[in-house]
Amino acid sequence: MLKEKVETLLNNALEENPALFLIDFTVGNDNTIRVVLDGDEGVNLQDCMNVSRAIEHNLDREEVDFSLEVTSAGATSPLQLPRQFRKNIGRKLTVRTNDNEFEGTLAEATDDTITLKWKAREPKPVGKGKVTVQKKEVIAFSEIHQAKVVLKF
Repeated sequence: MLKEKVETLLNNALEENPALFLIDFTVGNDNTIRVVLDGDEGVNLQDCMNVSRAIEHNLDREEVDFSLEVTSAGATSPLQLPRQFRKNIGRKLTVRTNDNEFEGTLAEATDDTITLKWKAREPKPVGKGKVTVQKKEVIAFSEIHQAKVVLKF
């Protein structure tokens, strides 16, 4: 019952800010409510506070004791949803599949696939030496084990 009520409150809060979207939502056996958000333009502290208040102010602690944690998907968190990939077009990703690991710039993201591009040095077809070639890989979401943004410092 608590989970359904929180889910309704959470959906209402997200409808008020369509740039935010849900990554994860759990209610533990001890009534620990955990919400992880992301946003098309990122998530700031105020976004987390607004969602937290929308949930907390509509639940009665006299009725059920709970704890609530609303966080944003961290910079090092793996990408999970097509919407997260779309917001990261143009950024460098590391993507692990069943058979390979790729690192490249996210060029495109649809509801089913992503396209990575990168440059590689390969032997010349004729003669000695190497030449720089543009590589491209289209990867289906179903094949992705893990995808993370490569952070530059």
